[in-house]
Amino acid sequence: MPLPLDNQLCFTLYATSMAINRTYKPMLDEMNITYPQYLVLNALAEADGMSVGTIAHRLALESSTITPLVKRMEQAGLVRRQRSQVDERQVQVDLTSAGRALLVRCNCLNETLIERSGMTLAQLDALNRQIQALRDALTGGQ
Repeated sequence: MPLPLDNQLCFTLYATSMAINRTYKPMLDEMNITYPQYLVLNALAEADGMSVGTIAHRLALESSTITPLVKRMEQAGLVRRQRSQVDERQVQVDLTSAGRALLVRCNCLNETLIERSGMTLAQLDALNRQIQALRDALTGGQ
């Protein structure tokens, strides 16, 4: 017989992820972006000018998932897409000034998570590093 759900790490991580998404949703709705678009903004904050494929790899998603997100973000004025001059098969994505401004507004998500969690930033950081280590062990660090 399987362990009760609450004793299974996979369920706890899943339910926690869903709770975080529900916490973020009203703020993301107010900013007129989805959670995956929020992730794209954050990936581009790490390295602006990434290709669609690189963004997909960074977010552990398929390029076919990222492409429509980025197109909608371009229509909203948050990013600019252009073919790579080195390899025209690749589309590079850059943040616009509106995209950078929205990233600043997105700080409220982290602040809200810290506040609602009842944990300190150091505690959340330590937990995040433990979960990342688990992820890396399960994926072979890929």
